[in-house]
Amino acid sequence: MITDSDKLKLIDFGLAKVAKQPSLHEVAGTPYYMAPEIVSGNAYGVKADMWSIGVLLYIMMCGFLPFNGKTTERVFERIKAGMINFEHEEFKLVSKEGKELIKKLLVVDPRKRITAQELLNDAWIKKFDEGTIVDAQTDALDKKAIENMRKFKGVSHLKRAVMNILVKMASE
Repeated sequence: MITDSDKLKLIDFGLAKVAKQPSLHEVAGTPYYMAPEIVSGNAYGVKADMWSIGVLLYIMMCGFLPFNGKTTERVFERIKAGMINFEHEEFKLVSKEGKELIKKLLVVDPRKRITAQELLNDAWIKKFDEGTIVDAQTDALDKKAIENMRKFKGVSHLKRAVMNILVKMASE
């Protein structure tokens, strides 16, 4: 059973926008979470948010970013390639279904990426619905993954600001 202490709270919507049109063109956001269509400078819509959810889910499972690099350009190259690594030791306890959901979210072509409704209907998500009994051995987070998340704590404020400036400059 899910309690209030089990609920995930997402914060830091400083760059969030209400999509008043089917697609946006402005390049904005934290590079590590940007969908390939944003990185490429193409029009994008709500499917870009599904990509970001995939990045967050990946981080929650292992404590690492799925697409990392020393430079913004390297991060963008990896995002556009969409190569996902499940070889981390922390993924050993994640079920096939959990990994498959991440793969459905981190699809480079937004037309093939799942929708929010499909995410909510995914078998892996549904098994965690309130009242569902979940085996403690299934999709349990590795202690190392939790430690990685503690160390991760997101990108520093300075590094995030610098990356956002570089993204803005690159799109002008």
